[in-house]
Amino acid sequence: MRRLPLALVALFPLLAGCAKPVDLKQVLQITDLSGGYHDAGIVDGRNKIVPSITFRIRKSTSASLRPLSVNIVFKQLPKSGMPVAPGDPAETEFDEVFKQNVPFIGNQTDLLTVRATAGYTGDPPQSRADLLKHSLFKDMRVHIFAKHSSSQWVDIAQFDVPRQILTQ
Repeated sequence: MRRLPLALVALFPLLAGCAKPVDLKQVLQITDLSGGYHDAGIVDGRNKIVPSITFRIRKSTSASLRPLSVNIVFKQLPKSGMPVAPGDPAETEFDEVFKQNVPFIGNQTDLLTVRATAGYTGDPPQSRADLLKHSLFKDMRVHIFAKHSSSQWVDIAQFDVPRQILTQ
């Protein structure tokens, strides 16, 4: 009889791991989304700007979503000026930023600002705003992916980065 309670205690962690998976596409929402190009200063004697986005993740469930990982993928759009649908193969990889543990405070995260490492550069006296008008400049689309525990990555939002220099 003493072995029964011990067996139940050993079984609880296994049952907890078998909880119904959370559909991140349904329970996560991106809010307070904004973006532009951050002035990264002078790098190797050249003016540099990098794509940047700021957002919050809000959840519509009381279920714990720890650990929540987020991958922010910056993709270049074709130069043609024609609109490109999200996920179009014409998008080309540019940079990505991985956040392993994104904590929730209540039902939302703090405001997250994510900047690509890669960017655009130009020789002075060209201003950073001039870089946005350069003939080789390509617009960016950001894909925000989330993953909870051992689930698969889910594309929860896309955002076209506006052509503007951020002042902060």
